[in-house]
Amino acid sequence: MDQNFSKSPAETVAIPKVNSSLKDYIALARPDHWFKNIFMVPGMLFAILYFDVTWSVELLVNVLVGVISTCLVASANYVINEWLDAEFDKFHPVKKARPSVTKNLHAPYIYMEYLFLATLGLALAYYISMPFFLLEVLLLVMGIIYNVRPLRSKDRPFIDVLSESINNPIRLALGWYIFVPSAVFPPLSIIVAYWMGGAFLMGIKRFAEYRFINDPKVAGLYRKSFQFYTENSLLISSVFYALTSTFFLGIFLIKNRIELLISFPFFALLFAWYLKIGLQKDSVAQKPEKLYRQKYFRLFVVFLGVLLVGLLFIDIPALHWFLQNTFNK
Repeated sequence: MDQNFSKSPAETVAIPKVNSSLKDYIALARPDHWFKNIFMVPGMLFAILYFDVTWSVELLVNVLVGVISTCLVASANYVINEWLDAEFDKFHPVKKARPSVTKNLHAPYIYMEYLFLATLGLALAYYISMPFFLLEVLLLVMGIIYNVRPLRSKDRPFIDVLSESINNPIRLALGWYIFVPSAVFPPLSIIVAYWMGGAFLMGIKRFAEYRFINDPKVAGLYRKSFQFYTENSLLISSVFYALTSTFFLGIFLIKNRIELLISFPFFALLFAWYLKIGLQKDSVAQKPEKLYRQKYFRLFVVFLGVLLVGLLFIDIPALHWFLQNTFNK
């Protein structure tokens, strides 16, 4: 018996393909997503805060090389992501237009592109330091865990969000190790806060995608983890990630530099604002690379960044009152 008789029309959808070009292979690497490496910047700032950094031309070159290395390794992950997701993306209302779905791409060229980007990215990483190189290897490995069978963590509910968002603290640590060549690890509290903050962003993205597709059957065909999710479970898990992130962020702020405590209400507003964006119809949270179109949100993020930089270098002795023991014995 033909197996297609047991499948719905959505499951047997066929999209005609046309010839591909070099532009399509470049699109697989998603250079428009390189902005995500801005998550390296806090790691750089924390390194400057913790260590006596001597500025030099060599250090500036390291910053440039480190960022390029991370962009290349991330692009290698994007290449296999799109290539291995083609059979699922055809069920997505928008992603079905991706080159991996609509174009006749050739597997040998895909794997050559992946190897080229990964090898060049790791070679540049080795130029920085061994800790930086090992973190880039970890970033590459996480891409394999997330995308490649039999692991393919993106197919498992909640594990998909946690395994993808771990790239955020990896990026923070990469920024850190550009300035810290030794194997001194960043504070664990900020690593966990960064991880859970990334999980919140990814959870809201999943929530927005699920609502946009608006059909549990089709959503499950597009992403296997959606077979287990509901709008409620995605929203509740995202709140959990946000609360966990802010808890560990508070630990870091108070323990490492009390002046940073001033930024806490603005971080809370950032989480709330992003949740509001995620609740919008056809939310831009589905495509974080398009967030720059949210003018006021973009300005707020810039303001928060400037505030953090200022608080790293401005001493406010009055805030040390929060660290005093006020209990009478």
